[in-house]
Amino acid sequence: MALAPAPSHPRRLVFLGTPEFATVPLRALVDAGWDVVLVVSQPDKRRGRGGGLMPSPVKRAALDLGLPVSDRVDDVLDTGADLGVVAAFGRLIKPHVLERLPLVNLHFSLLPRWRGAAPVERAILAGDERTGVDLMVIEEGLDTGGVYARSEVAIGPDETADELRARLTALGTELLLANLRDGLPEPTPQRGEPTYANKIDPAELQIDWGWPAVDIHRLVRIGGAWTTHRGHRLKVWRTALAPGGPGDVPVPAGDGPIQLVEVQPEGGRRMPARAWANGVHWRPGDRVGT
Repeated sequence: MALAPAPSHPRRLVFLGTPEFATVPLRALVDAGWDVVLVVSQPDKRRGRGGGLMPSPVKRAALDLGLPVSDRVDDVLDTGADLGVVAAFGRLIKPHVLERLPLVNLHFSLLPRWRGAAPVERAILAGDERTGVDLMVIEEGLDTGGVYARSEVAIGPDETADELRARLTALGTELLLANLRDGLPEPTPQRGEPTYANKIDPAELQIDWGWPAVDIHRLVRIGGAWTTHRGHRLKVWRTALAPGGPGDVPVPAGDGPIQLVEVQPEGGRRMPARAWANGVHWRPGDRVGT
C-alpha cells in the first residue's frame, strides 16, 4: 500500500490519543499555535463506583481547550487536515484512513525494540539500561514505520514506569514540536531485530518471592505488583534493593532480602511499609506471599 507522504510543514492537524499523558502533547500543540481541527479519542467508559460514563483524559482536555471531539477515526477524513498526530490512541487505524491522511506517532521505545502496547513496562522488566521516544510514521504493520527523529535516555535503576513515561512524554512533545516547526525530514527505516511489548497481563503482576530481588524490584517499578499476607492481598508500590531507609521492611527474596518501602493493604490506602508492618505486628523473619 502506498502511504501518503507527510507534509513537511502541515497547517491543519488532527490529534488521536486517549490516556492522561497524551494530553501533554495535545495541549502543547494548541499552545504553540497549531490548528488542531479535530481530536479523536476512545469512547466514554463506565468508571468509578457509580459506574457513570466518563470521558477519556484526552477528550476532557480537548473539551477544556474548546476543540471538537469524536470517537470515530473516520471523521478525520472530513476535516481537510494535512497530518494526524497520534499519542497512545489505543486502537488500530484502518488502511483506508492511512491511504488518505499521513499520521505520525510518538512511540516510547528505540524501535524496532519494543514494538507494541507496553514498551515502557517491557523495557524496565527486561532490565534495559536505555530507552527513548521515536517520532515515527504510522503504517499498517505494528510500529513498523520509519523514524523521523529520536531522543534517547538512560533508565534510572529505581525509576518507575510512570516516572519514565513522564520523562519520555516531555521529550517526545519537544521532539514533535521541533519537527513540525522545522519540517519533517525523510524518515529512516528501522534497523535491527524487532522485539514485542505485549500488554501486561494481570497475572504477570503477582510477585514470586523466589525470584531474584532485582527482578522483583523491576516488577514493582512497572506498577500494580501485588502479593498476599495472611490471606489478604497486599499491593507493593515501592521497593529498594539496598537497605538504608529507616522505614523499610526487609523481606526474603530468591537471592537475599529486598526492602518493602511503600505498600497498600487490601481495602486500605498507600502507606509506608513500616507503618503497615507495625499494624500487622510484623516480626523479623516474617514473610509475605502467604
